[in-house]
Amino acid sequence: MVRSAGRGGNHWGPLPRTEVIKALERERPSRIPIMMAKWWGEGLVEAHGDQLRQFDRYPDDAVIIWVPVLTGVALMVERMDLSWDVSLGGAHDASCLIDDWGKLDEFVEKLPDPEVDPDFEALAAQAEALRSQDRYTLFGWWHLFFERPWFIRSMTNLLMDYHLEPDSVHRLHDALCTMYCGYIERAARELQPDGFWTSDDLGHQEQLFMNPRTFRELIKPYYARVGAVLEEHGIDWWLHSCGNNTAIMEDLIETGVDVFHPVQKGTMDEVAIARDYGDRLNFLVGIDVQHTLQEKGPEGVREEVRCLIDTFDRPEGGMCIAAGNGIVPGTPLENIDAFLDEAVCYGTEHRRRFA
Repeated sequence: MVRSAGRGGNHWGPLPRTEVIKALERERPSRIPIMMAKWWGEGLVEAHGDQLRQFDRYPDDAVIIWVPVLTGVALMVERMDLSWDVSLGGAHDASCLIDDWGKLDEFVEKLPDPEVDPDFEALAAQAEALRSQDRYTLFGWWHLFFERPWFIRSMTNLLMDYHLEPDSVHRLHDALCTMYCGYIERAARELQPDGFWTSDDLGHQEQLFMNPRTFRELIKPYYARVGAVLEEHGIDWWLHSCGNNTAIMEDLIETGVDVFHPVQKGTMDEVAIARDYGDRLNFLVGIDVQHTLQEKGPEGVREEVRCLIDTFDRPEGGMCIAAGNGIVPGTPLENIDAFLDEAVCYGTEHRRRFA
């Protein structure tokens, strides 16, 4: 592999919207798109402040408009005005909004109505500004049918609910799905986005959190409903899911996921995933933030970027590149620079081979 020489202080503008679409539709983009590569994890901004501005010279080829009411459980609780007290302290996977399934009726009744969400006027203004800049634009929120229910029930309760309360889980998922699809329908009308971003950290370091059969019975039908609405409106579905998702990659494709992030290093066989699914699924490949970015030197980081591109990029396209998750304090800034520089330089060189 040829090493890309860094270009120091050069500034690279974002790709036009059509070039990102070319990558996803396998129409030979001019460069591998970069998205969520400057994902500053908790504490990084506090640790480095204005030093991070040096990375502004690297592009963000796709931009996400976040739907505020869905960004966190605390905001949902504030707007839902539930009749019981909710404690949100402690670890994020230990919150429990519904400690008794008898409270589900009220919870479902008070879920936000997308059609009267007061935030959409500001969101529409953001979307219009991005369209005028010819930017590929996504809208979305974190947490879907595993992460949000674990905030609602706590992870421990939810994993037991899959076996003890499947009917209640279905009712919760159905209500959430109706709300999600309502937001997608309104966004399609008022924001006219290119893509939809969401997350479900379905895997841990070795396998799924649940049996694949459980995923297919309790979660997959609702993924399919979301996928159908997105397909109806021609909106690309970008899904973030940490951990080992290998057992359900076929299921994700069947439900309509278009772009998968991050293919977490050390949990999934990158070569096998690219080989077995790369003809049907696009990858927003995430560089490893746990070890590579923290522990290797700049040349090791560059080598990893080239390896990821050589593994996942196809002659026709199908790949974008990102950070695998939030980049954390303790990560050398020169490693972040090496990652971003190599993503642009080698991402351009690699595409020229197929021009």
